Amino acid sequence: MKKLKILSAAVLMAALWAGACAAAQVKTEVPPVVPGAKPVTVEHIKIYGEALKGNLEGEAVDRDAIVFLPPGYFQHKHRRYPVVYALHGFSIGAEQWTHEIHVPQTIEGAFALGAKPMIVVLPDSKTVYGGSMYSRSQTTGDFEEYVAHDVVAYMDAHYRTIPDRQSRGLVGHSMGGYGALRIGMQYPNVFGALYVMSPCCLSVRRPDPNAPQEKAFEEAVAGMKSPAGAASFSFFWKAQLAMAAAWSPDPKNPPLYLDLPVKDGVVQPDILDKWEANSPLAFIDQYIDNLREYRAIALDVGDEDSLRFDTIKVHKILDNYGIANSFAIYHGTHTSAVADRFQNHVLPFFSKNLCFTKNCK
Repeated sequence: MKKLKILSAAVLMAALWAGACAAAQVKTEVPPVVPGAKPVTVEHIKIYGEALKGNLEGEAVDRDAIVFLPPGYFQHKHRRYPVVYALHGFSIGAEQWTHEIHVPQTIEGAFALGAKPMIVVLPDSKTVYGGSMYSRSQTTGDFEEYVAHDVVAYMDAHYRTIPDRQSRGLVGHSMGGYGALRIGMQYPNVFGALYVMSPCCLSVRRPDPNAPQEKAFEEAVAGMKSPAGAASFSFFWKAQLAMAAAWSPDPKNPPLYLDLPVKDGVVQPDILDKWEANSPLAFIDQYIDNLREYRAIALDVGDEDSLRFDTIKVHKILDNYGIANSFAIYHGTHTSAVADRFQNHVLPFFSKNLCFTKNCK
């Protein structure tokens, strides 16, 4: 008999725990200020999400985004720039993401250290439970299409971008790393280079569905009259609801419009199948040809981060298929070095691998 991979807040969400602690405390190491770094321009904007219309959870369709324009953007009126889209992790939004990666300082530092000038965009996908998982769902909305189409189209229409896939980079950390890999696999026609930082949720875990915390969670969910009822829930409980809203939506199951993998203390195999189908390690082989389209792919993860084991698996899969990728295990926890990585590795990677001219080949 096949063993079921049973999911619960206590174990599955352990992959996100380190990120949650850092999100609340923002304990990331800040690189030193680079002498002579020129200031970038920061713009706080709203981007309408056509792909999010009609979502059953009531998530905002007009969403925050933060845009960082390189020095000289307003002086060089005819110059166009590549764009890097940077996806935040679970439980935070774009604004909190700026504190984790310490922008604009790290962007300015990267430029001062030799990275070519580019536009950096931080779209927001925080939901009522803490995150969209950058997935397609009638319950939360289609955040894959929102990032890959709505946000990109807005930037190309309102800023002097180079509107070519080879001039667009996609990067994310934790849930954002999951999102960068997931969206990257499906939209090679939109993005040309991919950087995956400490991705969460690459596979599922196997806890005991009869654990006390599972029963308490089920009772709490049963008492919810709307998604807003999760406001006082723990990080783990919100994460389970977020994943259910993203991966097992149910338009016939109000008021939350989602199905959980454990119901009445009994595992629901059909729901587990849906969650497993959203694990990149389960579907990456289907998108190998898409991944071959990228100019460059990079992955990194800390040596004290439990997510390193699944990240290593992704690296090995790419290697096995002969897909060139750079991979680094650096010294650090899930979040301790994220700002340093962003300045000294992520932006230099895109500086090297994106196209900076209008006639890209």
